[in-house]
Amino acid sequence: MSSPRSDTPCNPQASFAPGAVHSRFYQRLRRRYDSDLALLPAGVPRWPTMEQAYDALRSRGCDTGTALRVLRQLVMERLIQLDCEAGASLSDITTAVTELAELALDKACHQARRELDERHGAPCGPDGRPVQLWIIGMGKLGARELNVSSDIDLIYVYEHDGETAGTADGRGRISHHEYFARAVKAIYSLVGDTTEHGFVFRVDLALRPNGNSGPPAVSLAALEEYLQVQGREWERFAWLKSRVVAPRDCVAGAEVQALRGVVLPFVFRRYLDYSVFDALRVLHRQIRDHAAKRSAGHPERANDVKLSRGGIREIEFTVQLLQVVRGGQFPELRRRPTLDALPRLAQAGLMPRETADALALAYVFLRRVEHRIQYLDDQQTHVLPTRDDDLAWIAHTLGYDNCCTFLHELDAHRELVAQEFDTLLGGPGKKQCNGGGCGGPRAAAPPPPELDSLLEQLPPGFRERVAEWRNHPRVAGLRDEARARLFRLVQRTSQWLNEGRVTDEAALRLTNWLEPLLRRESYLALLLERPSVHEQLLHLLGAAKWPARYLLQHPGVIDELVGDALLAERFAEADFERELALRLASLQSTGEDDDETLLNLLRRAQHAETFRTLARDVERRITVEQVADDLSALADSVLRVTSQWCWSRLKNRHREEPQFAIIGYGKLGGKELGYGSDLDIVFVFDDDDDRAPEVYAAFVRKLINWLTVKTGEGDLYEIDTALRPNGNSGLLVTRFEAYANYQERRGSNTAWTWEHQAMTRARFVMGSAALQARFDAVREAVITSPRDPAALKDEITAMRERVRSAHPVRSGQFDVKHSPGGMVDVEFVVQYLVLACSAEHPGLRENRGNITLLKRAEQAGLLPPGVGQAAADAYRELRRVQHRARLDEAPTHVTPPALQAEREAVLALWSAVFGSVPRA
Repeated sequence: MSSPRSDTPCNPQASFAPGAVHSRFYQRLRRRYDSDLALLPAGVPRWPTMEQAYDALRSRGCDTGTALRVLRQLVMERLIQLDCEAGASLSDITTAVTELAELALDKACHQARRELDERHGAPCGPDGRPVQLWIIGMGKLGARELNVSSDIDLIYVYEHDGETAGTADGRGRISHHEYFARAVKAIYSLVGDTTEHGFVFRVDLALRPNGNSGPPAVSLAALEEYLQVQGREWERFAWLKSRVVAPRDCVAGAEVQALRGVVLPFVFRRYLDYSVFDALRVLHRQIRDHAAKRSAGHPERANDVKLSRGGIREIEFTVQLLQVVRGGQFPELRRRPTLDALPRLAQAGLMPRETADALALAYVFLRRVEHRIQYLDDQQTHVLPTRDDDLAWIAHTLGYDNCCTFLHELDAHRELVAQEFDTLLGGPGKKQCNGGGCGGPRAAAPPPPELDSLLEQLPPGFRERVAEWRNHPRVAGLRDEARARLFRLVQRTSQWLNEGRVTDEAALRLTNWLEPLLRRESYLALLLERPSVHEQLLHLLGAAKWPARYLLQHPGVIDELVGDALLAERFAEADFERELALRLASLQSTGEDDDETLLNLLRRAQHAETFRTLARDVERRITVEQVADDLSALADSVLRVTSQWCWSRLKNRHREEPQFAIIGYGKLGGKELGYGSDLDIVFVFDDDDDRAPEVYAAFVRKLINWLTVKTGEGDLYEIDTALRPNGNSGLLVTRFEAYANYQERRGSNTAWTWEHQAMTRARFVMGSAALQARFDAVREAVITSPRDPAALKDEITAMRERVRSAHPVRSGQFDVKHSPGGMVDVEFVVQYLVLACSAEHPGLRENRGNITLLKRAEQAGLLPPGVGQAAADAYRELRRVQHRARLDEAPTHVTPPALQAEREAVLALWSAVFGSVPRA
């Protein structure tokens, strides 16, 4: 790779005239405005101090335009001094320039509207209120990152079409369209015209709908129609940083939410959006071509710290691309300032943290260099100067002894930026990113074949399946670009088939997966951009039927295949809940936290984590027990988060923190959840408020609805509450005291033995620490209660027979769960040992799973030597066989003598405890 090094000659002997700040622009400011400099209070200029200086200039007789221009010169003098002498931060400088622009636009907007209202009356909406004009700052203004000689990219949007009220005598009425066009012209005159005091800001309206051929101001309805119908991919990058910057009294109003509701769906897609890669390649190529034309015959112009290779623009593009691709699903990435977005990208795993830190350092360095270039002559340029003394001055004000050291540092930063940018867009460069951006080297793709010629290249089975696309309406309806992507994916799959890298089954399942998703072209773009994702998707599709079905139901989870962390990590509850809290805060900050959005957010997060566990499972990176642990921990987290969100949105809640708990039973209680398992749960509360029963009943109904309702993203869990006191005839949520009395058999309404069997696997899932301690005490009291061992044996063996009769097994087959010697026998034995023996053997009281409890029972002398360990090993193998069968949607029975040793080990356990062999 060629380096983005500058051709500027290094002259370490270069010097500059002595003085506090050697800048031609600064010297002009000191000479011209020396008597006015004291009007700006000391320190970094901010809105209040700038407004104070503005008011002082107005009181001297300056009109609005003059006062704003003089204020601009005072602010520039102060910033040069603070930046070059006092070491002010980049944020200090960019915030000051941004607030100067906001103040100038606010003053200009109010004056323009006052004058227009006097001549034409105010523009009013259907409700009779004045129509808002929003001045939208794009680019660096929107991101509060303006440089010291920046133009400001603006778009003017007004609230409603209509007609002004006219003057008192009924004259002067004009359309809102004309009124706001005149307002734009007046604002430009006050801010952008050059006078004897210069300008305030150069103004650029080229980003408005239809560019320079479009009207200067558009209605909100017209903007929405434009973005939906004509908005181009590159415009999404422009609108990413958009923000209402003036007038100040409406930048945070409720009406702005309506504008944001138009912009957000345009910028951030609901699904993965890798189609923007090509759009950004084209845009960046245009910028580089333009820069090359500008520097033709002028080699010094190649040293552009913004537009040249490795410059500021490439850092911005790197960040914006990842934001646009992932911001639809991860609202915490929607940060306008580049330096705010970089750590969020690292936190989301889209780039290594060291890369984000290095890009942030490069960005700050390049922006500080850019400012010094502009301090020289107040020119909107980003090109390094060719004069030795200017270059030496820049080096000196940045803290370097000579320009050679400075240029070396500049080259190092630009080389890093260029490497990362080329890697992101698939140019020549090494792959360094383990997140959602890297693609590695990407050669130019050959033209895709037509379908008939494509079919000639495919193996027979694959060819027959793809041939069905000849008459497929979704394929016929694809845009040419999308169809080209689809055929290239088929070509690549065929190549891998011929090389033996993927199976026939995987290729066929890929076509089944693609067909329903052809209208979501971003999936095609993702797979084409990321060959590693394409190959891993094929591997998962070919591994088993259940993963293929899950991918069909939740296609968005393939985003999790991007990066290397997928197979290296395990589910972490704290990280999962922290990320959801961050996303909720981001949605709340923009007013997008409606119920539907949060329901979908929960579902996407749960599906993504389930898929991560599935991928690790299929790749044999984790054991069956670890799969169950991670899926159970995920369910715990989802229950906690959903409970918190539901309670905070419950209208009739009577306290900030609910006195409420969820008790898990069955597979959830035993931390043995599988894919698609129901959640057996019981809801309890401990609250003496008179309203408590009604409030918690409403809360539980809302909670169950949030967990079970199907949205466009699917559902979370099926909920089973049949184990609550009195089963399906009992209350949905129970006072804890009543729950305890029922379980401990106090009073006339008490639990049955089978409910105490369930209590052996019960677990406190969520709630206050006080309630957890009370539940743990109740559970221990229940399982350690004195019991007649013989009567208990009879009840448990009778219950086992009822379960067996409800699950008949074909003759000559061994079902790993229900046949004699299967998993259920182990579970019933353990339940008996806990209920009969835990009073004298405390090691059996903990809910630690069947395998651990069998080993403890043997260690306690409750089982013959070796019997507990053999049964534990058999149970583990039976679970593994069941799990693999379910992954492939295959029967969970085998033909003997398969699993004969495991069956005999379980039957020996049953015989040792109950003295007989269970009937087939």
